[in-house]
Amino acid sequence: MIPSINPFAPDFKDKAYELYEILRTDDPVHYTTQVPFSNPTWIITRYDDAISLLKDKRLLKKTPVTFIEEQFSEDSLQSDWANLFNHMLNTDPPDHSRLRSLVQKAFTPRMVENLRPRIQDIANQLLDQVVKNNQMDLIQDYAFPLPIIVISEILGIPIEDRSQFRHWSNAIIYAFNRPDRRKQIIPEIVNFNHYLKELVAKRQQHLQDDLISALIQSSINSDKLSESEIYPMIFLLIIAGHETTVNLIGNGLFSLLQHPDQCEKLRNYPYYIDTAIEEFLRYMSPVEFATNRWAAEEIHLHGKTIAKNDLVLISLASANRDPTQFPHPNHLDITRQKNEHIAFGKGIHFCLGAPLARLEGQIAIQTLLQRIPQFELSVDRDQLEWQATFLMRGFKSIPIRF
Repeated sequence: MIPSINPFAPDFKDKAYELYEILRTDDPVHYTTQVPFSNPTWIITRYDDAISLLKDKRLLKKTPVTFIEEQFSEDSLQSDWANLFNHMLNTDPPDHSRLRSLVQKAFTPRMVENLRPRIQDIANQLLDQVVKNNQMDLIQDYAFPLPIIVISEILGIPIEDRSQFRHWSNAIIYAFNRPDRRKQIIPEIVNFNHYLKELVAKRQQHLQDDLISALIQSSINSDKLSESEIYPMIFLLIIAGHETTVNLIGNGLFSLLQHPDQCEKLRNYPYYIDTAIEEFLRYMSPVEFATNRWAAEEIHLHGKTIAKNDLVLISLASANRDPTQFPHPNHLDITRQKNEHIAFGKGIHFCLGAPLARLEGQIAIQTLLQRIPQFELSVDRDQLEWQATFLMRGFKSIPIRF
């Protein structure tokens, strides 16, 4: 008998890939009661099922009213939370299509490629601050600050406010994963909302050459974002604009630490960086689960019945290790060619910032390998702590010496 899997357990990520292997074989549509939600919850682990369900119109992103009432009992908290989370990632067509069309032009491949020189400067500046010390924390000194600087500059967030943004985003992400502690972060939610309102108001008075100003002016056929749509859009771009990339850079470098032969190959043959990034995304996916989806009607899959309003958690990490799709899935191969991973999702909710994340990952990892010829963990592997979030897969800290 397969026990009910708990993706919220402190030790889950250490054994996740072993558990996924069992589930893919014996229970690919896994019912779990080990989650802090009352909604019946299903974990999907196979690649083909993940692809199918990520594109299935019977799964909705709009949160059931009962779920909202359960998670946010106070009317004021419901309002403040909604002000941050009513973004396009939590909407369905036609609202999603409209919101995405109004922001996607800021993340076209050409617009992203124009950021290359600035991203390279940031990577070099961050390494300049640590190379003389012969030690650094790959996350705190490099993987985190690089994308938060980039997205802050794109949006137009003042330099002096970025550390506060980090505090707010960490608190809110933690609360998302710990519903029992959401009341504790009410001040952070309220303060973040207040800050966003002031920031948008300033931009409305004095438009600048940044994405917030572009969102205010953005229109298609006279359709514009309302203020209540701009706030959660900014929040989404901040969170999605750095969380995934932090883990891509951190997990990629950690994977190289664990596979010296692959690290040496990438250092000697830097033209492998494109396939290497795709392999890092597959091998140690920065996002553990796709964001929540609810069944709009009964769904029958592998002899199981997912009922209306049941919560469906699709494991991108498991799908990306499915041996039916990836030969030798537990082997890191930076030259892997057929690599149709789903680290950025699939379907209409495919990550809008994927081109930016890929570019930041390429520059960050390649620059570090060029400037720091040899490096190693400065602590035992079992001392590394995972981030306290079930949706993401990444470490809090990766200290190295060189």
